[in-house]
Amino acid sequence: MKQNQAGQGSHVCNCGYMVSAEARGKGLATLMCEHSQKVARELNYKAMQFNLVVVTNEKAVSLWSKLGFETAGKITKGFQHPTLGYVDALIMYKWL
Repeated sequence: MKQNQAGQGSHVCNCGYMVSAEARGKGLATLMCEHSQKVARELNYKAMQFNLVVVTNEKAVSLWSKLGFETAGKITKGFQHPTLGYVDALIMYKWL
């Protein structure tokens, strides 16, 4: 967890998570995100943002949406997927 921007944007934090293939489907990403939101509030952040959610990662997009994050924008061809080539990425945001 860190500031997404310095200065006037410092009230927004940024987080990123990775879960191994063996650990997927066990609720770890949900737990990490819920924990991060709790810590972010304790650190007086007002919002949380994921800067690069790859659209082909449908489980992540669905989970972040379920946890209250909204799509704030789309970066066309913002991620170079190893097999699909350039794919879109989302900026997902939640006011805490």
